[in-house]
Amino acid sequence: MARFSVVSDRSCVWIEATSSIHPIHTRTEGLEGYLDIEARGDGRIDLGVTPRARLSLPVDRLRSGNVLEDRELKRRINARRYTTIDGELSEMKAVGDDGLYRVRGEVTFRGVTQQHEDDMHFSFVDDDTIAMTGESTFDIRDYGMEPPRILMLRVEPEVKVRVEIVAARNS
Repeated sequence: MARFSVVSDRSCVWIEATSSIHPIHTRTEGLEGYLDIEARGDGRIDLGVTPRARLSLPVDRLRSGNVLEDRELKRRINARRYTTIDGELSEMKAVGDDGLYRVRGEVTFRGVTQQHEDDMHFSFVDDDTIAMTGESTFDIRDYGMEPPRILMLRVEPEVKVRVEIVAARNS
């Protein structure tokens, strides 16, 4: 089994929310973590060997470009106490033959851990680099967070999270 470490400056997380006034977009680099997998010769992942993965995103890196929104978001997250958003892979199944996998695991946000699953695309850029992309929707109320309200701005509770992750094989 090989360990692939997330290349933080080549990996990105986008969070999109809607509000009563305008859409809210954040783009964040700085994702950290690893993926332990066994690669097959055909560019696919050998699921006969249980893959493991762990990801972590420091919440102080979340920025929308609006100082007031960012301050309120970090206050509601309680960013001093809950410094990261974490994910841990528990199960992975192939969905077809094109590098699409159903991934299942735990997401921890604000000290609350929930099971979550969705599809992710995995592709080998070369023997030492893997790229992963995926998108999922989360309801922040499931993690004990009420949607922010700032003056006339009311944020909807469902947020869409998209990731593009690049990981390199450890030498």
